Amino acid sequence: MYRPTHFAVDEPRQLHAFIEAHPLGSLVVHTSAGLSANHIPMLWESGDAWGRLHGHIARANTLWREVAEASPVLVLFGGTSTYITPSWYPSKQATGQVVPTWNYSVVHAHGTIQFFDAPDRLLPLVTRLTHQHESHRADPWAVSDAPSDYIDKMLRAIVGFEIRVARLEGKFKASQNRTQADREGVMRGLAAAGMSAADCTELVRDP
Repeated sequence: MYRPTHFAVDEPRQLHAFIEAHPLGSLVVHTSAGLSANHIPMLWESGDAWGRLHGHIARANTLWREVAEASPVLVLFGGTSTYITPSWYPSKQATGQVVPTWNYSVVHAHGTIQFFDAPDRLLPLVTRLTHQHESHRADPWAVSDAPSDYIDKMLRAIVGFEIRVARLEGKFKASQNRTQADREGVMRGLAAAGMSAADCTELVRDP
């Protein structure tokens, strides 16, 4: 990934936090038919140098039969993104030397993948995934809320995977290359366009 210095992010805690905040990953692998991409919510957990990613796919998805054990994979995690008009820059009035751009944040995880279908590994995985997305709700749903025979049936219909992450690289393109006045102008423009405060903070960052 092309990463100019002012947009590059390599600090592990920032990258891990980003994945946890944006857990839907695009899993890219190479199969006999060429490149394949699947979009899967994942769990990041610590371990080894860069940690591990866990998720599952439908057993009907032939990916788990097409990818050899320990094959290299790439997972793309994307955050908020938006078009940035030069009209938001105060410098437009001063020099006119501005052009449109697009602000976005992404993290790429490089690693190797292994698939598994043992129920004693799948059940903890789906339980943790469920907890991650239900825990903030007033009345959270839990895997144990469903009949055990139904859960057993659902587990037989999926295949889990673990990705041992060898490298993470982040790119947070968020107007760090603009002046403070221009960044403030972008923040005002995004807010006026109805962007939430959290998204504005992700889309405009200090150098």
